[in-house]
Amino acid sequence: MSFEKKAIIFSIILLVTIKIAAQEKATEVNQFKNQIGIEISDIIDGTIQLKYERLLGKHISVGLGIGIKDEEGIIKLSGLDREQLKTGDIAYSGFKVIPEIRYYLNRTQQYAMDGFYFGVYLKYSNFNSDLDGTYSNDVGDNFTIAFDADIKVTSVGFMVGYKWAISKRFAIDFLIAGPGVGTYNFSLKNTQGLPDEFYDDFNDALDQYSLFDLLDGDFRFKATDEKSKFILPSFRYGISLNYSF
Repeated sequence: MSFEKKAIIFSIILLVTIKIAAQEKATEVNQFKNQIGIEISDIIDGTIQLKYERLLGKHISVGLGIGIKDEEGIIKLSGLDREQLKTGDIAYSGFKVIPEIRYYLNRTQQYAMDGFYFGVYLKYSNFNSDLDGTYSNDVGDNFTIAFDADIKVTSVGFMVGYKWAISKRFAIDFLIAGPGVGTYNFSLKNTQGLPDEFYDDFNDALDQYSLFDLLDGDFRFKATDEKSKFILPSFRYGISLNYSF
């Protein structure tokens, strides 16, 4: 057999082998319709958030994230420090649930769920906090401050991001922007007896905090339990590590 014929046969075998290998690789990749992940950016705030994502079609996936937050974390509101009224820092704990739908752009995909994407999300958060401290009235009597707060937030929004496939199974998900709007339900319960003049001093002290400017105009802390509901812009972002299977 001549060299030319051998070269042609070898080339045909090589092309067939490459095609079969590519098909096997594509089949293997297409089997990865599930991803689990952990939100890396939330850990610094004391939150452990796990994610699950399921591919429904060539471009569309659905996902669910569940996060548990401990009081430990870098985000805290500094306490009040006035002559008659002193409190500790305000920390919070609770959980959040985030279902979402994504659409992946085909031209940026290397595997099944990677590349640029956009989508919509719903986020429900339930956080608890407390405010402890001491108060002294004008005649020098000392009182203990102990408030329990409950904050429930339901928000909806859009999102855009990029998932970088670092291998067939591992990817880093960059949620670049997630603007939305949220409904905040805020309630506060007083667990200690305090004189009436405390609430005037307390509300005057809180005027320094822009956070409380977001509450209803008629919202003032008082001896009875207080509730408020308001709507504010919301925003999501984050970095997560994902594993496909």
